[in-house]
Formats: sequence, structure tokens, C-alpha cells
Amino acid sequence: MKSIIGAASVLILAGCQAVNVNQVDQEIVVETNETVMLSQAGQVKPGLDGATIIALAHEAAGGATFVEPGALFLSGHNVIYGRDGGARTWDRYAMWRVFADEKADAHAANGKVRIEAWQGGKLAMLLSFDGQATYNQSGRMEDQSANAMWSNNFGFGAIRNALDEGWTQDRRSDRTIDGKPAYMVQLTDPSGGKTLFAFERSSLQILYVGFDTPRGWHERRYSDYFSKPGLDWQQAGRVRLYYDGVLANEAVWTDFEIDGTYEDEIFIISQVPSEPSFD
Repeated sequence: MKSIIGAASVLILAGCQAVNVNQVDQEIVVETNETVMLSQAGQVKPGLDGATIIALAHEAAGGATFVEPGALFLSGHNVIYGRDGGARTWDRYAMWRVFADEKADAHAANGKVRIEAWQGGKLAMLLSFDGQATYNQSGRMEDQSANAMWSNNFGFGAIRNALDEGWTQDRRSDRTIDGKPAYMVQLTDPSGGKTLFAFERSSLQILYVGFDTPRGWHERRYSDYFSKPGLDWQQAGRVRLYYDGVLANEAVWTDFEIDGTYEDEIFIISQVPSEPSFD
């Protein structure tokens, strides 16, 4: 059990002590003589509400295909940063994802996912979730408390379900993310979980997501978007992951496929591959 948690910590990047401040509920609603929300302070176009921003962001990301992609495959490489200032690179890195139709908890494992990493021709990481159980190089993990580990990794998908029944979308004070002015929207899922998103004002591209996890306040910053001819899908080519403000890793995606068909065997690990399972 310790080995898989250690490997997963490298993937989702290292435990930091929990923060004492709820960073999602960052603005307190107050009433002034003019009945102005504190969350509206510093907002450009304050009449633009959270739900409208989400709808515009959906269109900017690829429309209906982005909201309901069915499945997604990403490949590239991943740089893992150590607290001592060192770094190592998983030079072959891929993720397969099959999405569930609904999501009541933005940070609970659902659907299916497989993550595979190679370094210098050797398997560095193999982890999957088949919708019920978690697997690693040794096969099915009988201690399924490991499923809770995925709460450190699931969160971005909240954007796809953000306009579903039972979800709320609350606009927060604008910020500047990586030098880009951004709208901020806090999503609350039906279970009460909160996820904070940032969208570039001009393009509505997703720049940031933040949410609390058992390992600390987790932030991701998205940049270097690219697409393919004939597709509206916009894929972030660079994703930087932080825990409590410390850069933990940087995934660089160089290719993607959407709405592919993946057999259950991809997610049910019964043997360790001798070479990458992807091109």
C-alpha cells in the first residue's frame, strides 16, 4: 500500500500540510448602502454572471464536444520537481480517460482513467481506475482506500458538469493569472464541494483551477493551447501543478485524441507492459 501511495504522490504531486484558510470561499458576502457584493469588487463587466461565463468558456473550449467528449487520450512528457531543487523527466507519459455521464462530486473518482509513465525505457508509473477499483503494477489493489487518493487528482472535470442540475456558479473577484486578466468563477457541486476556475477575459480559455484536497490546496495552471485541423477542441499543452503554492510537476501534452473507444482491459491491469502502450 505504501508503494502505491508513494507512486501516486509523485503523479499527483506530493503531500503538503493542509491549509488553514478556505481559499475557495475567499470572499465574504457583505451588504453596503448600495447593496454591493464584496465578490463584485474589482470585477470587469459585473453584470456577467458565473453561469454565463461558464457557457462562454464551454464554447471557447470546443462546444458540445468539450462538454461531452466521451473519452480523451493525452500523450507527452512530465517533469517531476523535488523539494531539493532537483527534477526528473518521465519522457513518455500518457493518460486515457473515459468520462461518466454525470458527476455529483467534482473530486470523487468516476468514469475510468489510466496513467502510464516511462523514463529511459523503464516503466516509472502505472495506475488506473476502472470505475470500481484502483490498480497499479501489481494488479488490483485490494485495499480500496486507495480510491480516496484520486481526490487529489480529480477536479478539472467539474467544468464539464458545471451547468448541470444541482450545480451553482458564483462569480468571484477578477484576478491576473500568469499576466492575463481573468474572470473567476466558483463552482459548487451537488455534494457541496467547491472548485475555483479562472478564464482569460479575451479568449475565455481556462487558465486555472484550484480546490482543497487531503494533501493541501491544489492549483493547476493551463497554457500553450493547441488544436488540430477540423477540430474545435482546444487542448492545454502545458499544465503546471502546485500544492500549497509549491510547484510539484509540469505535464507537457503534445498530442490528443477525443471520443476514442477503449476496451476495459486498458483500465483493468493484469500484467505489467514491457514497453509503452501508446505510440
